[in-house]
Amino acid sequence: MVVCAGAFALFYMRADSRVQVLAVTRAVAAGQTIAVADLRVVRVVPDAAVVLVPASRASQVIGATAVVPLAAGSLLSESQLGPAAWPPSGQAVIAIPVKAGRLAAGVTAGVRVLVIPVAEEGEARPAPSASAAPEPVKASVVRVAAADGSGSFVVSLLVSRADAVRVAGAAGELSIAVAQD
Repeated sequence: MVVCAGAFALFYMRADSRVQVLAVTRAVAAGQTIAVADLRVVRVVPDAAVVLVPASRASQVIGATAVVPLAAGSLLSESQLGPAAWPPSGQAVIAIPVKAGRLAAGVTAGVRVLVIPVAEEGEARPAPSASAAPEPVKASVVRVAAADGSGSFVVSLLVSRADAVRVAGAAGELSIAVAQD
């Protein structure tokens, strides 16, 4: 019985087709240099359709630039490394202040949102009509940071260049709602 158990263990270890690859331990912004603390080694079963970075290349990856934002817990791919290409062509990253109560729950990096201009308190509101309503802007959240102790936030968003100008020039406050495409 002991011999069978030993043979089984040896067979199981040799049959393990997992390989060691690099995974991201914490969020890395596009254009940021990858540090040792940003990576860890994990074992996965490889798939030919996905080109992952082998753990043996860790020394080459450390000091490289993230081309796109890297999410914590994701596997590292070759296409995510290289010269910074952020934001993508035709898009812009903008930071907007969002007052307490105007940020939907669940808004974190990577979430798709709608940026909705709203009238400030005490400001006259136009009569409701389809043509008078401000047009919401579709965006992807890059980062959310607490602005101060009052519950306000600064939200960095990836938007088209045209929408960046619209949002930056919007009068009044902005509200952020989670959106599904």
